[in-house]
Amino acid sequence: MSETKYKQGRWTLSDLISESKGPAMDAVFTQLEDAVAAFAHVRDDLAAFIDEATFAGVLKQVEGIGYRIQQLNGYAALWLSTQTSHSEALAFRGLIDKVLADAQNRTMFFQLWWKKLDQENAKRLMASAGDLLYYLESLRRFAPYTLSEAEEQVINLKNVNGVNGHVTLYDMLTNDFTYDVEVDGQLKTVTRTEAIVMTRSANPDLRAAAYRAINKVYARHGGVLGQIYSYVVGDWNAENVGMRGMPSAIAARNLVNDLPDDVVDSLLSSAQKNALVYHRYFGLKAKWLDVAKLRRYDIYAPISDVEKTVPFADGATQVLETMRAFSPEIAELAKRVLEENHLDSEVRIGKDTGAFCYGVVPDKTPWVLVNYNNRLDDVSTLGHELGHAIHSLLAADHSPLTFHSSLPLAETASNFIEILLLKRWLSEESDPAVRKSLLAKFVDDSYASVLRQSFFVLFEREAYRLIEAGGATAEQLSDLYLENLKTQFGDSIELSDDFRWEWTSIPHNYQVPFYCYAYAFGLLLVLSLYREYERTGEAFVPKFLKILSYGGSMAPIAILDEAGFDIRTEAFWQGGFDVIRTMLDDLEALTDAGS
Repeated sequence: MSETKYKQGRWTLSDLISESKGPAMDAVFTQLEDAVAAFAHVRDDLAAFIDEATFAGVLKQVEGIGYRIQQLNGYAALWLSTQTSHSEALAFRGLIDKVLADAQNRTMFFQLWWKKLDQENAKRLMASAGDLLYYLESLRRFAPYTLSEAEEQVINLKNVNGVNGHVTLYDMLTNDFTYDVEVDGQLKTVTRTEAIVMTRSANPDLRAAAYRAINKVYARHGGVLGQIYSYVVGDWNAENVGMRGMPSAIAARNLVNDLPDDVVDSLLSSAQKNALVYHRYFGLKAKWLDVAKLRRYDIYAPISDVEKTVPFADGATQVLETMRAFSPEIAELAKRVLEENHLDSEVRIGKDTGAFCYGVVPDKTPWVLVNYNNRLDDVSTLGHELGHAIHSLLAADHSPLTFHSSLPLAETASNFIEILLLKRWLSEESDPAVRKSLLAKFVDDSYASVLRQSFFVLFEREAYRLIEAGGATAEQLSDLYLENLKTQFGDSIELSDDFRWEWTSIPHNYQVPFYCYAYAFGLLLVLSLYREYERTGEAFVPKFLKILSYGGSMAPIAILDEAGFDIRTEAFWQGGFDVIRTMLDDLEALTDAGS
């Protein structure tokens, strides 16, 4: 079935709220205020002996407030991501932060009461909580680390003009950066997206020039960006370790993800042990590029000098057709993003330079942002982000409080779609050289998702310890990061000193501390899932869709246990690395065959 010829463009937010100011926007603010004001009367009903029917009514009010909070927060985030320095978007973001902090403070008493409720009555009430069971369980998971109501309110208010403000400043600064890259003997000023495209060029001089240009800009601003990072880390440590008493900085993220610390430690340990898998790959790639050793500039170098151009319409068609071959249901869900104009795919200065999907509320189709540059990479990115949208839509029958997937499972659908695309391209290609190039590109991306992201988190762990122990300068953090890179790569590549500032260019380090292990978790999990798909065929499809359909309504370990995957040991993670190792065997065989 051929797809509609979709056009590259900008999204509209009118489905979320019809206008950024005026009666429609005012109405949402009013609805939130009315709901919060009405909720104040709930305080008198909260007692250990509250009956199930009354409690169900309280939860209904919590859901309603949660929906409005997500609606306003989503609008602010989406608007600002498309115009990161726009004065009205920035002012609206600031207003929303204050309004939502106020709403959360005025309704916080419910969560505090629930966390302190005795186990017997909590169990009685959870028995009839339905879809909100896991939401209630999750709140109680935080009970040992919860402060008094007054303290929690101060933290919420402080964050608006404190750490949240620092992150906004980071985004404003970095999204406005431009880079002067030497192209054919002349300097060309480009956006980050354009510079990143150059780092994957077949021209080794252009790759190096682009990386140097990026690193030079971040080094020039390293003092300011490093100080912002120190404030973010200091705030995280002071609140979570100092005030709440969590055992470590990363434990706070693990608690949010509902993953035991030892499971995350096992994942990171497995990544460290399997760095040699990628060292082997870098040696193989050096032979393909006819160099003694790869430079860090060459990590993502294509092994073919033919760059395939894929116009947006063709890329969108490939993604949707690939989804349809696996499951017509998911293809129809993905089409909604394009047909409802919830995709922003243009490349322009001031727009967020990355890619993401935001499922704001369950009854609205998610919004997807990409920067589409007509490359095969961009087709994969589009498929990846639409995979997130599918995940969100499959969980849309859950509550606004439980439909968002936990971070550990958030990359499941997105990575799976990327593998489906790879397998499609391999099946359509008879030229061994091109097949080798496609397979190598996947291993490149697996390095970026697994090893690189894991070592980002290993750097974060040490940076947080260093800053907590007495502070650290931006230079000291850069020294720490350079040592992290040397450990990651060993002697498999030539590492130049300009990469010491790379850590300041990673938005997740600032926006969502310790987020990055979710990428490694997601790809290693999906490699195991795909292996089962190859083994069982069509019988796998409903099992996979069921995993996605849970959203955030159940613990990630419980979801995977039900599906037959035990993530508690390094053996599970090793299975994913073994798939990568098999791909290296295939690449070596293609090389020996002369392709």
